[in-house]
Amino acid sequence: MSLGYAEKLSYKEDVGSVGMSEVFDPPHVLQEKIEELAMMIKHSKHLVAFTGAGISTSCGIPDFRGPKGVWTLQRDGKGVPEASVPFHRAMPSLTHMALVELEKAGILKFVISQNVDSLHLRSGIPREKLSELHGNSFRELCPSCGLEYLRDFEVETIGMKETSRRCSGESCRSKLKDTVLDWEDALPPMEMNQAEKHCRMADVVLCLGTSLQITPACNLPLRSIRGGGKVVIVNLQPTPKDKKASLVIHGLVDKVISGVMHLLNMRIPPYVRLDLLQICFKQFTKKDERYAKWTLRILSVHGPKAPLPFLRSVEVSFPERPELKSAILTKEPFLLKREMLRTRPLQILLKLNFGDGCRCSCTSIDFPVNFKVSTDSIEHDKDVVLQKLRDSALKDSSCGQYDIVEKKSLSSTGCETTTYAIVTNVVWYKSSFVTPRANGFVHQTYRNIVKRLNEGTNGFEVSPKRVK
Repeated sequence: MSLGYAEKLSYKEDVGSVGMSEVFDPPHVLQEKIEELAMMIKHSKHLVAFTGAGISTSCGIPDFRGPKGVWTLQRDGKGVPEASVPFHRAMPSLTHMALVELEKAGILKFVISQNVDSLHLRSGIPREKLSELHGNSFRELCPSCGLEYLRDFEVETIGMKETSRRCSGESCRSKLKDTVLDWEDALPPMEMNQAEKHCRMADVVLCLGTSLQITPACNLPLRSIRGGGKVVIVNLQPTPKDKKASLVIHGLVDKVISGVMHLLNMRIPPYVRLDLLQICFKQFTKKDERYAKWTLRILSVHGPKAPLPFLRSVEVSFPERPELKSAILTKEPFLLKREMLRTRPLQILLKLNFGDGCRCSCTSIDFPVNFKVSTDSIEHDKDVVLQKLRDSALKDSSCGQYDIVEKKSLSSTGCETTTYAIVTNVVWYKSSFVTPRANGFVHQTYRNIVKRLNEGTNGFEVSPKRVK
């Protein structure tokens, strides 16, 4: 939940029930329900996930209706709650990444989200398998040609208003609009149609961390029941749809999903965050060719006026030329202007100091300059570069690695632009699932369930005995 988003919403007096007490199933009951859910997922043919704010609370984003939720505190006159991390730096939760693994395995067919935090897209859920019913604070849309733009910064408006940027599509250039709904806005037809279609096809709709109070979205999961499907609700508070669900689990979403993945013998993949930036080096023609006048600019790949929220400052130094004065750039645009003797190629060292929410504090980029105007361009396969960086970051269990994605030189302007991808976060997820034990030994019921799950036994119905 973004503080900005909460404050931008228009006032609505009745937002439904808020501040309800949280309910926790007893450990043995929770275990039984996790086992039952694992079997339902194992045998599902068309699994759909329907997610709400509850799957993002472990990411440091406040929910809406919980004891310390946005609307609960506003009702009590306490204002908007503080997020523990900057909204744009929130990392996907264990649940987000588990859904990615289920999708890659072909088990999860579609995700319907009521969240605006963009964490499903960041985690790796394909756009074509995701409906964002209430929009995305990091996504802009061109109303003319339909092109979408996913940003690394929070878009400044909500309510599908025009933003400060234009479409970059050929022969378009229309003003872009934000995609986040305000109270009076209707759900986007394309997102809604896909969501309805998959709910009708679903044999299991798994509702995670949602109070199921906001209409018309809350009625979507029930579409599966008409076709013989089942609804499962995992939430810490009761919902108006509990009576129609085949299974209701009162427990932390991450803990429930961790247990399910453990029983299915499926891993929860780590998350690697990659951020992009551009370094532009521009030369200016001088009558006296002995001198070189140039500018160095570090900017966003989303345009010269777009913010670079993950950068705090840039330190510029010249290791091989100690006589040249170093500089610290602390404000955007990060720009350095210099004029010097053109004696030999120049080696510039850029220390990028990252902002809050990045796992490492900085990284350094060597940026060579030879003062020769060139038209050479380099364009690597972006997906290959990004995957290489992910693999490298996971191997070392660290961040700060970078690589060149693209390099363009324009002789007409004397400008050379290099696009870099940088690893700014690596997150590993530790399972919170504890194998049930009785008298020091793994409980026989649990062992039987794991065995049948791994063997893929068909037609097995879970009727577990309680763990004593």
